[in-house]
Amino acid sequence: MSQIQTAESVYDTIDIDLAEEMKRQDGQEMTIYANADNISHHHVRTETEDTKRHQTPQRTGSECVRNRNFRTATVCLGLLCVLLLTAVIVLCVQLFRKTDQFNTNNKNIFEERNQLLTRNTKLTEERDELLNNNKNLNQEKNELQKTLREMDGWIYYQSSFYYISSEKKSWSESRRYCTERGADLVIINNIEEQNFLKKHSGEEIWIGLTDSENEGTWKWVNGKTLNSGFWMAGQPNGQRTENCALIISSEWHDYPCNDAFKWICEKNI
Repeated sequence: MSQIQTAESVYDTIDIDLAEEMKRQDGQEMTIYANADNISHHHVRTETEDTKRHQTPQRTGSECVRNRNFRTATVCLGLLCVLLLTAVIVLCVQLFRKTDQFNTNNKNIFEERNQLLTRNTKLTEERDELLNNNKNLNQEKNELQKTLREMDGWIYYQSSFYYISSEKKSWSESRRYCTERGADLVIINNIEEQNFLKKHSGEEIWIGLTDSENEGTWKWVNGKTLNSGFWMAGQPNGQRTENCALIISSEWHDYPCNDAFKWICEKNI
């Protein structure tokens, strides 16, 4: 029993000694680490201060250069912006002017085009009218040629055909002869026609003038009232039995309608 206690005491003593030895070693290590940290911190601080002391002047000069370069670049950039803005404004003004000029030219061209279209339309209408007139003239020409072939013995003058008879009839029978051939007794419109008839008749000849419907009111066979004529002096004399007109020696006379004379038919084309 005493031997066991003696052994335990020895073991306890050894444990205590080991513990103290470990504490002592730990303290030395901590001291060494602390000294190392102090030395390292001091060395770093010293190097930092030395670096700042030696590098501070260099950094200040570089910053001044950079500042000058930055200000110069800023000024140049500002000038460049002003130049670009000026160029843009000039280009915009020129563009606006050219746009206005283009619009003006386009407007003028549009007006000229409208004028040309209007002129072309008028020319087309005139052309169509001329073609229509030409067509009508061709039709009239064909009709005239046909009429000329059918109307042997008729005389053409101022768009009318005239037939001077070689026999004698009363005024009514003379008119019937004319109407059966698509004509009527002649209507004298002017002195030229009067002279034409005088040249080709040369003697008493019935014309299409009468007052048989209303005494004293002379009318042509187309129903128009006579306004002026080529009466012989003293004619018409107002006798009730003389209701039809004829030409004697280029002047007009009123005669009884039942007397027999030559006549002139007129057919208008």
